[in-house]
Amino acid sequence: MTVYLDFEKPIAALEARIQELEETAGETEIDAASEIRKLRVKADKLLADTYAKLSPWQKTQVARHPERPHFKHFVATLFDDFLPLAGDRAFADDKAILGGFARLGDRRVVLIGHEKGDDTESRLRHNFGMGKPEGYRKAIRLMELADRFGLPVISLVDTSGAFPGVQAEERGQAEAIARSTEKCLQLGVPLVSCIVGEGGSGGAVALAAADRVLMFEHAVYSVISPEGCASILWRTNDRAADAAQAMKVTAADLKSLGIIDAIVPEPMGGAHRDHAEACANLGKALSQSLGELEKLDRAEVTRQRHAKFLAMGQF
Repeated sequence: MTVYLDFEKPIAALEARIQELEETAGETEIDAASEIRKLRVKADKLLADTYAKLSPWQKTQVARHPERPHFKHFVATLFDDFLPLAGDRAFADDKAILGGFARLGDRRVVLIGHEKGDDTESRLRHNFGMGKPEGYRKAIRLMELADRFGLPVISLVDTSGAFPGVQAEERGQAEAIARSTEKCLQLGVPLVSCIVGEGGSGGAVALAAADRVLMFEHAVYSVISPEGCASILWRTNDRAADAAQAMKVTAADLKSLGIIDAIVPEPMGGAHRDHAEACANLGKALSQSLGELEKLDRAEVTRQRHAKFLAMGQF
């Protein structure tokens, strides 16, 4: 059953009417097929018009859609021979950040990403994609393995932020995030990252300080959530939409500011409507980026990465 967002209610009404006609076709004298075609054209046009002018806050809602593809969907569709590696060799295995060896087409890669889960049980198991210190230390371990074996790294970012709990802070959350970001910048092998849903704060940057930062069309990437920003500025999260507008969280805004390098198109109506097409688009973008970077030697990869991030914010 499709989950509709608040701004999709007119689309939901049309699609519900189409489903009703399809289920009752043949039971009445009405030309159901003709009516269904007309309604389908109208619904498709309304969907296209709606998604062509989404506000930053509406894009935030799409990025958080419960049916949006997550790390496990990309692994199952895009990658072959995925061999997960667990644990940080210091404390525990964090299920919010997953990773291991894999193949993208003919390329052997190290794959790392956030997993949010897609039902209550899995969301709790994966801590809603909020990484703990052991998760970022696991990511560091995987990046070190990639560097040692000369394998490119792909990271898929989808988190509202790193886990803010007291125990995580006691185990060195801030240091783990900083060390992971540092490791991204030190790598001598190509690193390509994609914001596939939410890219929240340091918890996202720790896996996204990459040579190429890609971003899905309706993903969001920001230093704080719109609700958090509104709570600070206006003492209420009721103005989250205003905060999202001011923060420039969308792919188009971030591309114009030079924060990301490319936008990955989504199926009409968002990646949650067609996982296969979303995965195919991501696969093409990843392969193109890796193809460009694999021509560079280790010194040039690191030099260009440093120059890229040092140039941000300059006017």
